[in-house]
Amino acid sequence: MPELPEVETTRRGISPHLLEKQVLAARVHHPTLRWPIPVDLVERLTGATFLKIERRAKYLLMTTTAGTLLVHLGMSGSLRLSPKDEERLKHDHVELEMADGQVLRYSDPRRFGAWLWAGDDPFSHELLIKLGPEPLSDAFDGEHLFIRSRGKTQSVKTFVMDNHNVVGVGNIYASESLFMAGILPTKAAGSISRERYNRLADCIKEVLDRSITQGGTTLRDFVGGDGKPGYFQQQLYVYGREGEPCRICGHEIKKKVIGQRASFYCTTCQR
Repeated sequence: MPELPEVETTRRGISPHLLEKQVLAARVHHPTLRWPIPVDLVERLTGATFLKIERRAKYLLMTTTAGTLLVHLGMSGSLRLSPKDEERLKHDHVELEMADGQVLRYSDPRRFGAWLWAGDDPFSHELLIKLGPEPLSDAFDGEHLFIRSRGKTQSVKTFVMDNHNVVGVGNIYASESLFMAGILPTKAAGSISRERYNRLADCIKEVLDRSITQGGTTLRDFVGGDGKPGYFQQQLYVYGREGEPCRICGHEIKKKVIGQRASFYCTTCQR
């Protein structure tokens, strides 16, 4: 599913083509996504102009002169820009035709994404208000993790994947960050020292930033392409490498299900 870096790449990909552009027509072909698309969405968006496109966690906040549209890509969703005369595909559920002739199309085979209306104060929306800090912001650091983790018996991997503690650290990025920090994903969150959390926070920032930077090479795909940014393409150290030798020490990479998610780690490099 699209994670924070892919959503950020999407934001950067569509922004230059939408900002200061007016919506000539809005069309909803399938209103039933994770939540029903508001019945008045077409009316609200028609004639509106895009002013700002932001990201909060894995949500896109698309601010217009009429208010803010809240978009989540779900498990399989993607956004792409294409000419208005291009044929609509089977899973294109929403279309925004712009005055300049381009069409923003939302495709979602599994229909688990969301198109919601967040009004004039999107950050107070019920889906956003309780979220933790952005991992690439100054509000997120090792001290934050250390304080939040005191007394927690859950695994550190589950802890950092909890959006109440920090947003956007998905399964791949959690596994890779914990490996880089030398921390076993099974360790109790409350047992980890301040110094090790400082290291982990730095690693989370580095892994996410690197992935976003690499995603920049796919920005051209948002015009006339499939709208799907490339996933984390750098050489993975542990994720998906069960039974293979560790790239650092050569010992076998292990796999364990933690919090219903597959976790990969090296028992030599991580402790």
